[in-house]
Amino acid sequence: MSIIKLSDKAANQQQPDGKNHLAVAKRVLEAEIVGLVAMTEGLNQNFTLAVETIAAATGRVVVTGMGKPGHIGRKIAATLSSTGTPAFFIHPAEASHGDMGMIMKGDVVLALSNSGETREMLDVIEYTRRAALPLVSITSNPESTLAKKSDVTMLLPRAPEACPNGLAPTTSTTMKLALGDALAVALLEKKGFTSQDYKVFHPGGKLGQQLMAVTDIMHTGEKVPVTSENASVADAVAIITAKGFGCVALTGADGKLTGLISDGDIRRNLSSDLLQRTAKDIMTKNPKTASDGMLVAEAMAIMNDLKGTFRKITVLIVVDAENKPVGLLHLHDCLRAGFA
Repeated sequence: MSIIKLSDKAANQQQPDGKNHLAVAKRVLEAEIVGLVAMTEGLNQNFTLAVETIAAATGRVVVTGMGKPGHIGRKIAATLSSTGTPAFFIHPAEASHGDMGMIMKGDVVLALSNSGETREMLDVIEYTRRAALPLVSITSNPESTLAKKSDVTMLLPRAPEACPNGLAPTTSTTMKLALGDALAVALLEKKGFTSQDYKVFHPGGKLGQQLMAVTDIMHTGEKVPVTSENASVADAVAIITAKGFGCVALTGADGKLTGLISDGDIRRNLSSDLLQRTAKDIMTKNPKTASDGMLVAEAMAIMNDLKGTFRKITVLIVVDAENKPVGLLHLHDCLRAGFA
């Protein structure tokens, strides 16, 4: 398909009244950056108190908000849940009609409202007070009902909205979203949440694939071709044939990996007495390996790192911290797992 380039005249026709859309975009982004900078400079001990309050909860984080803050609240709840802090979103209007029963003892409520006077949230606020549940809020109004009744209030600066009418929530919602991310990451670090923990909550999609460990797909036990470096080449060939991976790992008396014999090593050492020779005589010393704590993506990088040679690696022996063979990873296993 050919790319059509608009003439200057046609381009102007795409911009009614001569408006420069790029200029509008830059103005909006700059306004929101100003808000983020102001919020960063205004952060105080209340943020720390909010993190400690949420971390101390034995239940979930119940996020609530009306309108645009509600949409932001849904994202914050999702981010918290995926980073080790169980959370869910509750619509304040629905809460007033029965969903309040979803909030349980041990939960902490995180309420978002720019004005702090959103009528639909009043019932949720009062419920937290009656049930003695911690209430953490994000608002721009320190004199609001929400701010005054919260246990912890994180105040947003009075930054102008990026909307030229000063009405549509833009800068304010960006600040709430960023502050929610800051909360999630602070809680993540406080809890020592690791990439392996993250993987538990992200088993599917690209993220799950990126976090897949070698140990998840490697061959183990009797399937791994291993023999002593002092075995005969004939015995080594028999193991290569039986296991079907085109190689055999060789170990010393201490069980540690000393080398590897591949089909290529056998071809390169063809001679009339080859089968009578000792395996260590023809092995490749210090072969490339994968550790048992490695991600599949890292192992694939090793396989693809030819560094000017013409020998493509299709198999990696997986070793433990003592350099003892514990598994075998084949390129085909990686491809079946979705790696390319």
